[in-house]
Amino acid sequence: MKENLEQAALDYHRYPRPGKIEVVPTKQYSTPEDLSLAYSPGVAYPCLKIKDNPDDIFEYTNKGNLVAVISNGTAVLGLGNIGAKAAKPVMEGKALLFKIFAGLDSFDIEIDESDPHEFIKTVQRLAPTFGGINLEDIKAPECFEIENTLREQLDIPVMHDDQHGTAIISSAALINALKIQGKDISEVKVVVNGAGAAAVACTRLFCELGVRHRNVVMCDSKGVITRERGQLPPSKAEFATDRDISTLEEAMVGADVFLGLSVADVITPDMIKSMADKPIVFALANPAPEIAYELAIASRPDIIFATGRSDYPNQINNVLGFPYIFRGALDCRATEINEAMKVAAARAIAALAQEPVPVEIAKAYNAENLKFGPDYILPKPFDHRLLTVVAPAVIEAAEESGVARRHIDDMEKYRERLREIICTNESLINYLIHVQDTCTR
Repeated sequence: MKENLEQAALDYHRYPRPGKIEVVPTKQYSTPEDLSLAYSPGVAYPCLKIKDNPDDIFEYTNKGNLVAVISNGTAVLGLGNIGAKAAKPVMEGKALLFKIFAGLDSFDIEIDESDPHEFIKTVQRLAPTFGGINLEDIKAPECFEIENTLREQLDIPVMHDDQHGTAIISSAALINALKIQGKDISEVKVVVNGAGAAAVACTRLFCELGVRHRNVVMCDSKGVITRERGQLPPSKAEFATDRDISTLEEAMVGADVFLGLSVADVITPDMIKSMADKPIVFALANPAPEIAYELAIASRPDIIFATGRSDYPNQINNVLGFPYIFRGALDCRATEINEAMKVAAARAIAALAQEPVPVEIAKAYNAENLKFGPDYILPKPFDHRLLTVVAPAVIEAAEESGVARRHIDDMEKYRERLREIICTNESLINYLIHVQDTCTR
């Protein structure tokens, strides 16, 4: 099966032409007159407009619909530091997802630079081209400095998706899991295994939603992160505990929530049995989670279990968030993606999962009884409603928090424009229609 997948993936990327994306003109170009408008001499006029008023760049160019997917290849998927060139298939894939799910154009840019200061300088010089920047697959701790510096110095949205995309979707899952399990977010005890970029971002957003710092225990490869360790990097010191425990096994006793962003098979059934009633376990190590799905489910009948995998219920998948978050951020010309926007996105995604599932979505996933519950705490990636729910929520949060430079006067009209974007995605829409037609014959 692995060999078949490998060959299929290689063929997919190689044929009928290498790669997954291309540039397509958006204006007529069939006559000499067209070309005189597209380039010389006509192009001088929008150039002069932008010279006099820099914000006119949004009126005369694609900047407002263009996202850069930028990586140095130092932390690619589960492959590690494979370098900028080897990261390109992933970045092309991210660009494809931006297009098909949110109608956003995207260029993938692989920068062969591991020094964070030089990387930052390069991105700063490229920034005028883009309406937003999606940082991707950059290792910790450098990713913190890179993102923080770029957010401070640029006036466009910058988001490291490995951190915040994971945090937003995990937070949406947590909101719904707590609702199903009947637990108060301010009272739950949370164990986090892993102290990298994604783990830290998830824990921060959990706390933004109401988890108390004192109820968090974070572990790394050395065990529980405690204040007794002495010198700790800021990202670990933030969640160091005073509790007199040293191992993950000890931390799990009585815990309500486990979040794993670490390595496979570090959790045992006995550890899950030691957790509080109605435990919530997000085992997100990929491709193999911290505990196998079958073992986790067998260990506790009252568990809610999620992974990063598509072949089990409750997949925590960043594609549920980043296309729509950037769509909203660009459409209101936000200067950044702030905590309010992340929380709004998480709450919007969580709320959508509580709504009845359209028949075409359920049938596309061969799950006719798909409904909110322990095995369905997040919408499915092909749920076309995500665009019209998440992007407006992000815009409203951007406006309320003062980072939106463009006001959306008529939100219902805006949602209609988003529906048009969905309808232009013929492959996705036709797939769902085909599934529905096939299943109703």
